[in-house]
Amino acid sequence: MTTRRSFVAATAAAATQAFQPSSVMAQSFPSKAIHFIVPFPVGGSADVLARLVGQHMTQRWGPAVLVDPRPGGGTVIGTSLAAKAPADGHTILFIANSFVINAKLRTNLPYDGIKAFEPVAMMVSSPQVIAVSASSPFRTFKEWLDAARAQPGTQSLATLGPATAQHIAAEMLQRATGVRLIYAAYPGSVQAVSAVLGGHVGCVLANLADMSSHLEAGKLRPLAVTTTERLEALKNVPTVAESGYPGYEVVAWFGVAAPAGTPRATVDKLAEGVNAALNDTDIRQKIAAIGLQSAYMDPAAFSTHIAQQYERYARVIDEAKITAD
Repeated sequence: MTTRRSFVAATAAAATQAFQPSSVMAQSFPSKAIHFIVPFPVGGSADVLARLVGQHMTQRWGPAVLVDPRPGGGTVIGTSLAAKAPADGHTILFIANSFVINAKLRTNLPYDGIKAFEPVAMMVSSPQVIAVSASSPFRTFKEWLDAARAQPGTQSLATLGPATAQHIAAEMLQRATGVRLIYAAYPGSVQAVSAVLGGHVGCVLANLADMSSHLEAGKLRPLAVTTTERLEALKNVPTVAESGYPGYEVVAWFGVAAPAGTPRATVDKLAEGVNAALNDTDIRQKIAAIGLQSAYMDPAAFSTHIAQQYERYARVIDEAKITAD
């Protein structure tokens, strides 16, 4: 006959057994290689950052963090692959502004938008720069806009796209300035910058990180930055806002997410790994050198940031009637 004492003891034992797997999982994670899916082209700032953070995690934990570039489909291809992975922390996803933009714009995603993932950590932010080649006749942002205004549809602007932060930024620029531009979409910032350097497109709007070396070499001429204040690295370059279009601001952000259902302890350990990497002096110097700014957020803060970003982009997309096409 089961006594009350034996029942309590059995219940306590069951509770202990139920708790142990999660505890053991947290202590043993990672137990194998981690696949870090990056849905952006090789060679861009996302790829560079992922490799820096991944290498630090490998040194910290032992099992390798393997950066797995899966560009295409406006980041949907790589994101879809990550969404289907086991929710055990051994597959993580590099995300940026396009993560929330796709959730708003694309109604036929092969995954459940934002809900398909657990935010792990925000890593960095990246200002955007509007630039022309050194051989361009335009020396200022005003000169470029005046030409675009005088002859609508004659000035081309290369960005990522469609449905990327840079694409939205270009649409916002047209609405703010009243000019009509020729939108030239490329699969990555590196390709967009190369198009301008090669004379195929007149102007580019892209991450500072993806054009910093060309700016330093004098191959590109910066016309404006998209932050609210001037950048330390480009003190003589005005912001779009101060050029007569107050309120204009576009900043790219990069972070990490894991498939929905990943244990909280595992998410927290991944976040700690990201934070440790960003606090490494060598890594901080390397990301600063390519124009990225450390902007770590833990899982809770990053979740709030993603929700706020979704609302902001949804409002712009609805007002501008932007479509995924």
